[in-house]
Amino acid sequence: MREQLANALKDALKAKDTRRLSTVRLIQAAIKDRDIANRGVGKDPVGDEDIMQILAKMVKQREESSRIYQEAGRQDLADQEREEIAVINQFLPQQIAEDKVRELCASVVRETGAHGLRDMGKCMNALKERYPGQMDFAKASGMVKDLLK
Repeated sequence: MREQLANALKDALKAKDTRRLSTVRLIQAAIKDRDIANRGVGKDPVGDEDIMQILAKMVKQREESSRIYQEAGRQDLADQEREEIAVINQFLPQQIAEDKVRELCASVVRETGAHGLRDMGKCMNALKERYPGQMDFAKASGMVKDLLK
């Protein structure tokens, strides 16, 4: 993943794509920050799974910012945030559609034999293990909760 980001940075430099260049630099800075934080507590540098979580968090932050800018009448800033989201999404795995997420949640509940909210953690761990970075786990959590009620 780090190599993919480094290559994207080089390509953006060659193409003089300032939006992509600045966004990739932001991604690399966020990863470096997490590496430094991990080093402080004696952990290894972040792996690909952690990088995907960082990217997902960055997308959520930009979606929120874009919405706020839109409400404030700052279309230029909202568009800038959406452009950054598009760049970040290029490094994330393809997201699973919401109806398919619902099916996968039901399947995991059946497979794990979950019978109540106390089994929710077991279901969520299975989903996170099988589909890392491919779905919004906050939404999936709500779906699993509804299935277990």
